[in-house]
Amino acid sequence: MTNSRLTIVTGHYGSGKTEFCVNLAKKLKETNEKVSIADLDIVNTYFRTRDKKEFLEGYGVHVCESSIKSTALDLPAISAEVMGIIQNEKITSVLDIGGDPVGARVLARFTPLIQKHQYDLLFVINANRPETQTLEDTLNYLRAIEITSNLKVTGIVNSTHLLKDTTVEDVIRGHKLSKELSKATNIPIKYDVAIESVANRVEDEEIKKTIFPIKMYMREDWMS
Repeated sequence: MTNSRLTIVTGHYGSGKTEFCVNLAKKLKETNEKVSIADLDIVNTYFRTRDKKEFLEGYGVHVCESSIKSTALDLPAISAEVMGIIQNEKITSVLDIGGDPVGARVLARFTPLIQKHQYDLLFVINANRPETQTLEDTLNYLRAIEITSNLKVTGIVNSTHLLKDTTVEDVIRGHKLSKELSKATNIPIKYDVAIESVANRVEDEEIKKTIFPIKMYMREDWMS
């Protein structure tokens, strides 16, 4: 698990970033008294952390959402509460950030404050996405996030998936790309994410050290 009180998560649309954030916050609550998750993703309007507010708060995870209280609106209005959870040393927090330069500009707004604290900036990749299938493209994407946010990525998260059709081979392929990225950047792989049914079938000893089984909370049962 991440050792930092503040974990910032970014990744391309379709990477599985928000699903990872929800699962991570829920897992962190097992060992931390106060856990918050902040939805700062103004890019992806379809799968939003704040849509699971009631679910997460049922587990004791506080959800910090947009300052505009409407599920029908998705405007770049970020709650001032975010500043509080970044500063409060007693709160373990997960920040869900939009995974492109537009989303990173929202993060940049808080960079001077974040730099005063220990943090992890995790970069989620899905090797099945066209934008992050090669080392060159993935590296360019990572660098763009760093340049725009003025923060350094501290960990790589392999979340290579095909939703419910994900196989062990998907996880292995994503891990291979993550290793190439790690070697090129000297950034460690923190997690290999997979739905529980797939994670339980992983036999590769290297991947098993970083495997992070998840449940699919963001997609309803009727979704593919």
